[in-house]
Amino acid sequence: MNKIIALSHRQGNIKLYLMVCLGLLLSLVLVACSTDLNQTGSNNAGNSGNQPYPPAIAVTTVRNTVSTGNPISGKGKRVGPASIYPNLNITPGDTFPGVTAREVCVSGYSKSVRSVTSDEKAAVYQNYGMQNVPGKDEVDHLISLELGGSNNIKNLWPEPYEPLPGAHEKDKVENALHAAVCNGSMSLEEAQSIVRNDWYAYYLQIENGSTKK
Repeated sequence: MNKIIALSHRQGNIKLYLMVCLGLLLSLVLVACSTDLNQTGSNNAGNSGNQPYPPAIAVTTVRNTVSTGNPISGKGKRVGPASIYPNLNITPGDTFPGVTAREVCVSGYSKSVRSVTSDEKAAVYQNYGMQNVPGKDEVDHLISLELGGSNNIKNLWPEPYEPLPGAHEKDKVENALHAAVCNGSMSLEEAQSIVRNDWYAYYLQIENGSTKK
């Protein structure tokens, strides 16, 4: 009987020992897991401000080609006062597709292709927020018909007569450029570019006698 009692006590001690060991083991596991979680959270918090940003988007600033003496197509500034140029955002210029120097040099060409209605002229003034005051200005072609310009509203603007230089001075430029194109000293494309970018600069060359003959 005593042996049985002793054996029972021994088994109870073993169970108690196993339970204690199991408890210690579980405690160690919980401590290890808690430490790992804390480190992970700390690392994430530390890296949150150092995450790589996406590459910056390159933004190209487009020059506003309005008539304020500003750069035109990267070719420098216009030399004349702003009032003598059209707003190129409204009137960028336009030409008849495929027009050639040979065509524009035929006598009577400009008259044969001219076609701007009263409604179109009214629309030009509306685009510029201006009133049509007779004798003050005229609806003109930025690139003249004699240089291959079209009747599209993108090529029309209300050009003032005064202050000088005005519409009549631009007419002199157009005539000189037309002559240069027709005698072969200048290409039609070059003449169109001169008018579009800065007709007044060429007018000054005319006055100084330094233009192409």
